[in-house]
Amino acid sequence: MVFRLVFIAFLFCGTLFHAAAQPTISITSQQVISYFGREVSVFQDSSNNLTLDGAIAKDLLFKPSRTMVPNFGVSEFNNWIKFNLVNQSDEEHLVLNVSNPVIDEITLYTVRGAARDSAVVHLSDSLGKRRFEHQFYTFDLSLKKGESATCYLKVVSSKQVLVPMSLSDEKSVVGEISRFDFRSGIYVGIMLTMLLYNLFLYFSAGDKHYLVYVHYIFWVAVAQVAILGYLNRFFPDTILASRHLITFAGAMSGIASVIFVKSFLNVKAYAPKLLKWLNLVILGDVIALLFLLFDKAVISYNMVNFVAASGSLIVLLTGLLTYKNGNKSATLFLIAWGIFLGSVIIYVLKDYGIVPYNLWTAHIVQIGASLEALLLSFALGDKINLYRKEKDASQARELAASLENERLIREQNTMLELKVVERTRALTSSNESLHDALRNLKEAQSQLVEAEKMASLGQLTAGVAHEINNPINFVTSNVAPLKRDINMLWETLYEIEKLAFDEQISLTDKKDRIETFKQEMDVDYLKTEIEFLLKGMHDGAHRTAEIVKSLRIFSRVDEDTVKFADINEGLESTLVILSSLVRDGITVETIYGDIPKVECHAGKLNQVFLNVLTNAVYAINDKFKNNGGGTLHIETGIHEDEKYVFIRIVDNGVGIPEEIREKIFEPFFTTKDVGEGTGLGMSIAYNTIAKHHGRIIVDSTLGEGTSFTLVIPIEQNIL
Repeated sequence: MVFRLVFIAFLFCGTLFHAAAQPTISITSQQVISYFGREVSVFQDSSNNLTLDGAIAKDLLFKPSRTMVPNFGVSEFNNWIKFNLVNQSDEEHLVLNVSNPVIDEITLYTVRGAARDSAVVHLSDSLGKRRFEHQFYTFDLSLKKGESATCYLKVVSSKQVLVPMSLSDEKSVVGEISRFDFRSGIYVGIMLTMLLYNLFLYFSAGDKHYLVYVHYIFWVAVAQVAILGYLNRFFPDTILASRHLITFAGAMSGIASVIFVKSFLNVKAYAPKLLKWLNLVILGDVIALLFLLFDKAVISYNMVNFVAASGSLIVLLTGLLTYKNGNKSATLFLIAWGIFLGSVIIYVLKDYGIVPYNLWTAHIVQIGASLEALLLSFALGDKINLYRKEKDASQARELAASLENERLIREQNTMLELKVVERTRALTSSNESLHDALRNLKEAQSQLVEAEKMASLGQLTAGVAHEINNPINFVTSNVAPLKRDINMLWETLYEIEKLAFDEQISLTDKKDRIETFKQEMDVDYLKTEIEFLLKGMHDGAHRTAEIVKSLRIFSRVDEDTVKFADINEGLESTLVILSSLVRDGITVETIYGDIPKVECHAGKLNQVFLNVLTNAVYAINDKFKNNGGGTLHIETGIHEDEKYVFIRIVDNGVGIPEEIREKIFEPFFTTKDVGEGTGLGMSIAYNTIAKHHGRIIVDSTLGEGTSFTLVIPIEQNIL
């Protein structure tokens, strides 16, 4: 009996102690109470069906929070927070601000004696349900001066449940969320700048490392923007506002980071043994996505965190090993990854209450990600420079080897010539004569080839100069009148400003004078003329860009190997180059068929098109004497044998006599006057088509015209 009394007394004393341990938060005038987690009590409802009455009934189970920010970890349970308030200030409209934008659901219950109020806000709800249209959870607490209340918060989330709370007036809350938006905007601006910058470098340099890095930056930025709550704020009622997007973006950023690491560090060459571990990281994130697909959000979130932690260590080990094995590009990577990994560790320690929750720890991942993005951009640029140095060194070695081979060949030729001279003394004179004749022939051939090249270059230069000159002249001629019109506008603005600030003139007089001055300046006409001039300059610049594009397509100076190219595009660029030769008297008809890209030397094929089209134009001009009536027909399509394409160029010129039709492809054969041709154009065309395993079909009628049909295989390996 005594024991029972002692036990009951102990329970009673424990109840009194617990009640005394629940402090009351007193709000004075102009006071902001931030992170008051140590003044609240917490309880985790494992049944997930506790109501407000049930929470009040289980008051003894609430335990004092030991941290500034209550932390419930990751669980599927409902979490309760209780705190007492008394308003000692003149401000009757207080605001409770929970600055964690990714909590799934928060319900606030306010108890004032027998009166009870409640407000529930879901993550997917419209921002109009909150006190402020912001991703933070904000609630009105209407307390008159001297009035007290007990508040219960029910918090539900499938992610790490941190509840940073503050109490203040409306003005202070506005300031807090504005500062949050400003800090977040800096991060988003940095990441967006890095993304666009590297995307521009990818389109400029064509290096896939930039595209992989853009992919990585994108998912890291999406994950952080989702954590900051901006997707729910700016994209409500869409899939971007899903409460699972943080988990999804986290998994995708993990996959993207591994892909980038494998590409940037060239793991296959420097650390092949770690490839399977990196692939396991990707597999782990894929499995986490599958859990998310089957609505296992908590398991998926925990797995993403586990894979991120283990994967970060694997990536760090990969960077160290590749650096040890000679990859100098890993230096900046290790620094950048170390900074990002350190920021993530601090962020996780903050989540588990090991380091305090403050402004820096709340944004430490964004800071680390920004620094990482900057450093990795520098590292990527350094890697590209390293590639270029290696390429230059390789080319230098190949050149040295080529020179050495040339020297050896010269020495062998010299020795061979000495032996020939010794053994064939009787034929020395004949051999010397033959050698001289051959040398002269080679020199003549080289000179003619160069002459053919210079002739083609002359056509190219004339065509480009003629085509570019017109739009450039149009642009330059518009500069002077545009400058004049703008000066008149400035003069109008100055006069209106002077009238506007003259207080001695009435408003009616000001309006009359302004209207009179506008009529004198004819402002409406100025506007129309400026728009016309700007449109003309835009059209001229656009035309110039198209011409330069055609020149680049025609030249293909960067393509020394066989590649798949668009034949129709090459023909169109060649016509642009020849536009100065194709005058008003010649009608050009083009029928471009729907043909696939052809494996070829695109630049050399464009030279073939140039030679054939030049001869066609010459034949038309020779017949019609620039009097009109000439027709140039160009057609492409799939050949009867579907493995080939054909290019047919038909003119209605003078035609080719039958007796010389078999000679047109012989070197140095020409029907043009002296100084107008070298006789190598069609020979070069024939050899080029032959090297592409194709053929040229010629059909000509004297006086009616000529048809050249080029038949080329789509792929060079079909033979």
